[in-house]
Amino acid sequence: MNAPRWLTDTEQRAWRAHLALHKLLMHRLDRELQEFELSLNDYEILVNLSESPERRMRMSDLADATIQSRSRLSHQISRMEAKGLVVREDCRDDRRGTFAVLTEQGWETIQRVAPHHVASVREHFVDRLTDDQLDSLDAAYTPIVEHLKKLR
Repeated sequence: MNAPRWLTDTEQRAWRAHLALHKLLMHRLDRELQEFELSLNDYEILVNLSESPERRMRMSDLADATIQSRSRLSHQISRMEAKGLVVREDCRDDRRGTFAVLTEQGWETIQRVAPHHVASVREHFVDRLTDDQLDSLDAAYTPIVEHLKKLR
């Protein structure tokens, strides 16, 4: 077995800063969405559906887009159906397929909540960085995201 390649001090600081940022930011954004009786997962699903043609997505595509297992997404959609935000519809072309569809209430919810969420993202993340820093983050994270998507 090869000896482990321990992280350098610089690598360790960067890694830990990334972990702390991710946890703290997701916690903050999730807490702020609770005011609207939504979770961050609810919001992400509403966004994906609102940006899709006819405000609908195959459940399998929605699971991929939100990086969730099919089972976890199914439970999440059940909770959102109970709130009247989405409904499931059978796929006419594929009997095994199911669509998640944004309801009128879901559409009104995303329109009402999105301005507040964007303001939070700006306050807690975007406005804390320069344009050059944002470009650097995009350049640094995109290849990692692409690498990890291929492993899914």
